[in-house]
Amino acid sequence: MIPYGRQDISDEDIEAVAAVLRSDFLTQGPVVPEFENAVASYCGAKYAVAVNSATSALHIACLALDVGAGDLVWTTPNTFVASANCARYCGADVDFVDIDASTLNMSVARLAEKLEIAARAGRLPKVVIPVHFSGQSVDMRSIAGLAAKYGFRTVEDASHAIGGRYEGLPVGNCAFSDIAVFSLHPVKIITSGEGGIALTNDAALAARLRRLRSHGITRNGEEMSVTPDGPWCYEMTELGLNYRLTDIQAALGLSQMKRLDSFVARRHQIADRYDELLCDIAVTRPTRVKYSHSALHLYVVQVDAGRTNLGRSFVFEKLREFGIGVNVHYIPVHLQPYYRALGFKRGDFLASEAYYDRAITIPLYAAMTDQQQDSVVAALRRAFA
Repeated sequence: MIPYGRQDISDEDIEAVAAVLRSDFLTQGPVVPEFENAVASYCGAKYAVAVNSATSALHIACLALDVGAGDLVWTTPNTFVASANCARYCGADVDFVDIDASTLNMSVARLAEKLEIAARAGRLPKVVIPVHFSGQSVDMRSIAGLAAKYGFRTVEDASHAIGGRYEGLPVGNCAFSDIAVFSLHPVKIITSGEGGIALTNDAALAARLRRLRSHGITRNGEEMSVTPDGPWCYEMTELGLNYRLTDIQAALGLSQMKRLDSFVARRHQIADRYDELLCDIAVTRPTRVKYSHSALHLYVVQVDAGRTNLGRSFVFEKLREFGIGVNVHYIPVHLQPYYRALGFKRGDFLASEAYYDRAITIPLYAAMTDQQQDSVVAALRRAFA
């Protein structure tokens, strides 16, 4: 079975992890800050805070922005559930903004329309979480303009997008957002096993993110309410979580950072080749926009109903039968039973639903060979035949 995505682990990665296993610190040692500094430097952000998953990073991002009961957070339906759940963990209400049918990202036009209506109703979002679907950046400059006009904070869910660029600059530089979050899961661009990282240019937000990932505790005397008794002292200043990343994981992530650009370059080679090989098959190929250099976490095709009477389920099942580990990204979040129980229903976000009904994620990962790609294309031809 050719998987839709997988990690690429080198001997150098293995040695980096082994070096930590032989060291004095398996966690809370020097490698985590070294990894954080490497990611911040690469992205051009001032601060990076590593945690045990992108979900955790999204959660503490919401907490750091004081999201709580009675607040409203907007995200997109075309994402993994964590993009919405992070607000629910804080007790906030969640709503969604439909996607642009071409980019599959949050539609800036729909966002502007919804904000205008919300302003008249006196119920604006506290935070908006745009998602860089498949590694292609949302038009963040336009969203920043709306944030300035309507007063909301912005968290980029860039889980798919480390190594990508927006307007020529690295995704994650937070020029147009308060916080940006990357995922380091094995199917993403680089991996630390499990892991995530939040970036920001705000020193106060960075300090709070660090406290929140570790029980709300600080050892910084300047942040304590009383003069510490000695160097052993710490204070729990708020209710935090245990979301720390280990040095073992950070060592893997740090080693992988050395190959990040080559991973993204190879993904573009594969995607370019798909664009050519699939031109005569009854699928719609993904759109790549000029303002974004996608990290290409995913390559999603859509069954073209104008060129075939075959349904997505039939094609999907045939591809699995032929040994191709296809997947679907994503079932719209508002159609999950939990969110249906909150009042959402089919028909609420038509572009996201129409996309979902046709979408199939086909294999794309840096270690994929041309021969494996040829097998995927051949399987697609067989399925449509």
